[in-house]
Amino acid sequence: MGKYPQMLASVSLNLKNFMVVAIDLSENGFTGSIPENFGSLQGLIYLNFHGNRLGNGDLGDLSFLSSLANCSNLNKILLLGNRFGGQLPNSIGNLSTQLKSLSLSFNLIHGNIPVEIGNLVNLKLLEFAENYLSGFVPDVIGRLNNLEALFMSANNFSGSISLSLGNLTKLFALNMGKNNFQGSIPPSLGNCQKLQILDLSSNRLSGFIPEQVISLSSLSIYFRMSDNFLTGSLPLQVSNLKNLAELDISNNRLSGEIPTSLDSCTSLVVLYLANNMFEGAIPRSFKSLRGLEKLDLSSNNLSGQIPEFFSQLSSLKYLNLSYNKLEGEVPKKGIFANASVNISVIGNGKLCGGVPKLLLPSCSTKVSRRHINKKVVISTTIGVTGAILLLISFVTYYKMKSSQPTSTTSSIDSQLRLSYFDILRSTDNFSNENLLGVGSFGSVYKGTLSGDGKIVAIKVLKLEHQRALKSFIDECNALKTIRHRNILKIITVCSSVDHEGNDFKCFIFEFMPNGSLDKWLHSVPNEQLGRIKKLSFMRRLNVAIDVASAFDYLHNHCEIPIVHCDLKPSNVLLDEDMTAHVGDFGLSKFLFESSNNVLTSASLRGSFGYIPPEYVDGHVSRLGDIYSYGILLLEMFTGKRPTDELFKDDLNIHKFVSMAFPNHVMDIVDPSLLFEEENEDDRMEEAIVRNFESQRNNKKKMEEFLLPVLRIGLTCAATSPGERMKMNDVVNNLKTIRDSFLKSKDRNRGRR
Repeated sequence: MGKYPQMLASVSLNLKNFMVVAIDLSENGFTGSIPENFGSLQGLIYLNFHGNRLGNGDLGDLSFLSSLANCSNLNKILLLGNRFGGQLPNSIGNLSTQLKSLSLSFNLIHGNIPVEIGNLVNLKLLEFAENYLSGFVPDVIGRLNNLEALFMSANNFSGSISLSLGNLTKLFALNMGKNNFQGSIPPSLGNCQKLQILDLSSNRLSGFIPEQVISLSSLSIYFRMSDNFLTGSLPLQVSNLKNLAELDISNNRLSGEIPTSLDSCTSLVVLYLANNMFEGAIPRSFKSLRGLEKLDLSSNNLSGQIPEFFSQLSSLKYLNLSYNKLEGEVPKKGIFANASVNISVIGNGKLCGGVPKLLLPSCSTKVSRRHINKKVVISTTIGVTGAILLLISFVTYYKMKSSQPTSTTSSIDSQLRLSYFDILRSTDNFSNENLLGVGSFGSVYKGTLSGDGKIVAIKVLKLEHQRALKSFIDECNALKTIRHRNILKIITVCSSVDHEGNDFKCFIFEFMPNGSLDKWLHSVPNEQLGRIKKLSFMRRLNVAIDVASAFDYLHNHCEIPIVHCDLKPSNVLLDEDMTAHVGDFGLSKFLFESSNNVLTSASLRGSFGYIPPEYVDGHVSRLGDIYSYGILLLEMFTGKRPTDELFKDDLNIHKFVSMAFPNHVMDIVDPSLLFEEENEDDRMEEAIVRNFESQRNNKKKMEEFLLPVLRIGLTCAATSPGERMKMNDVVNNLKTIRDSFLKSKDRNRGRR
């Protein structure tokens, strides 16, 4: 591939003597840079390098754009899907005023959008999505009155959304999702009367949804405002969205009742209202949404019964009503009877009946007696509750006044009542000395509880992150249902407010004194001792079995199976005995179908390098966890991260091991394994006198056991989900390898 940059240069030199009007070199493997002498092609109208590997992520990658100012007839520049880095040059404003399409999405461009872009007054398509652009979006974008599509998603833009966007009355698509925009949604967007696509999701927007925007009857493809901090009610003007296929306003702070006017949105296929504060009954007007395929009303405050008409919506394929206050009997027909459909009603404590698969209690047949005694029950309940509250108040007052707490106070009981100030005190005001690690949604601190001096790990959520609250809810939902020796034990949670009145949420976990697996696999020398942490083959094998056992439990032995979605070494914690515990369930998902269940997720879940290929299409399943486990296993025994700089172009850790398997695996395994303590229990002096011959023998014996371990890793991380090994088979196979390894060591000791 290295010859392609020279070919580009020679092409441009040879073409300058011809009248060239179009160059289309898209979807090739070109690397290097675009020669600046393309600017000598003054008759050029169309330039397309889409889908190559051009650019090196360097500052000067886009300098060639300046030379294109000579191409006064240039109509389209398509550079998306390359590796262009650096900043957009100010000279971008010198490009032809005839330019109608400028596409730079899916590159590595950073910095601000230059205000000179306002000179390109005839642009119809402007694409900057999936880059690293930052700062404010300049108001001059509002001068581009001919724009029909503006794509700016997945960057680092901040500040308010410019009011000037309301001037773009010809827009049919506007996507500014996955940025850091703040402030309110500008009502001026209501002027864009031709909008069919509007995506402002995954930002930090607040305030109400403007009536001028929600009433845009032109919206027909999707309207997404999920993962923000929007408040207030859903405006009644939502009824104007009669042609809309998808409405997603989940993960906000919207409240009030769901408007019955939604019955006018008869074209809806997808409706996501989850993780808000909607209350009241599910509107009967939903009966009109005959084409609805996906409905998510989970994690709200909805009450009343589940409407029977859901059974009659023949198109409905996904229904999530979990974590509300619904009650009464669950219907058994339609979607509720179909075991192959995604449906969830968990977290509604007063539901009963339904098909056996839902695992709900049967509904009481003594309805009449319950009705007759209703007043008696209510009166009794009020009386008992009042007495309990009085007793609790007295005990609490006495404890606060007492100078010495009684010895009968339960340590667990005291931990369940931790406040923000208890957490603050236990972490020494969240000092850096107690900081154990920082993740996407929060920071983990070491804490000492004041009651009994117990050392714990405290995960404090960054609630300013638009997805942190959902992560908190998901992790709570998962952790409260699981108990396993290889899953990190939660002690309690704290949901309170800090000293400034802001929401505060944290988890309190058992403390793992040996830290994460990541720090053992990729450790740096100890500052005091100058030593590097090492894991022997046996310990790595035990950790692999521990992790596999945890996932076998999650997938096959939970009451409701769970997909973790974020397995990686930093989420595997080691206790004082080096037993592994899987943690961080912030991205986990419940499975509500049979063992072949596949869920659809609205976003890519996991960490880069460990995400299975099928997750790109939003498919979340047990097999995805197995893929991540396979990558973890290969990393554990090669000592290389899947994101290692060695892995570029088409090479990844799976191919790296596959190419060496089986004859050259000893060339690619972690070197520390080759000199590890085969006799780790022997005396130090015996280890010192080992000679090179014994090391050579150790290498041959190590290869015997490494091969089947790596084979399991390769099988689990297969590209095709159907080729992956089941997790219970992984556990059994690894235990067999461990038993053989231990017997081999015993035989060697016997010979000595």
